Amino acid sequence: MHRFANPGQFLRLSGVLLPWVTLAGLLLTATGIVWGLFFAPADWQQGDAVRIMYVHVPAAWLASSGYLALAVCSLFSLVWRHPLADLAAVEIGPVGALFAGLCLATGSLWGKPMWGAWWVWDARLTSVLVLFFLYLGHIALVRAFDDPTRGYRAGAILALVGAVDLPIIKFSVDWWNTLHQPATISLTSAPTMYLPMLWPLLFTAIGYSLVFAAIVMARLRAAVMERRIRGLLMARAAHDAAREAL
Repeated sequence: MHRFANPGQFLRLSGVLLPWVTLAGLLLTATGIVWGLFFAPADWQQGDAVRIMYVHVPAAWLASSGYLALAVCSLFSLVWRHPLADLAAVEIGPVGALFAGLCLATGSLWGKPMWGAWWVWDARLTSVLVLFFLYLGHIALVRAFDDPTRGYRAGAILALVGAVDLPIIKFSVDWWNTLHQPATISLTSAPTMYLPMLWPLLFTAIGYSLVFAAIVMARLRAAVMERRIRGLLMARAAHDAAREAL
């Protein structure tokens, strides 16, 4: 895995993949949202208010899966000293926080007409709010030390400890009596959603995932190049200081 995580190899591979991943993500997201908002049927109970799920549900999926990726990078950093794990974790944090914030905002917009309130202290909502704060805590912690290595280690520990929130988010609707509806898509049973509504949701979910990957990839490329430039400048400064000393 270290061979594939070589910064030079990553820059070459990501340079080829990034345009295609970005284009596919934008096309799928736009197709799914337009399909869902204007052509998919309305829900028989919720009416047109259900259309916000084409923005909300993929954002919720990426908020949780993004934090899982953050925790995996943190594990690779602490255990295997993965060359790019620390940088990847730093760049995943803000993107994951963006999707978690989008999830909370669209959930409130959906909850107002359905529940009569912008916010309720429901188990699912509260656990996602905790996830949002975990993202913000990681973003702040990795930048709180003068020594970047100490920040990376502290952030990695926080990410691994915070991963306990992921199963709570997933199973909160099963463990507690909540207002939030249970999952309509499962790996062990057929989906309970009407297929003409399910297809645009799948399009947006895949599109969101590719957009998430593209943003992280672009940020990570910039971070790797920034580190290389910083290293070259430091080496140049050391060389100039040595020449002056002579």
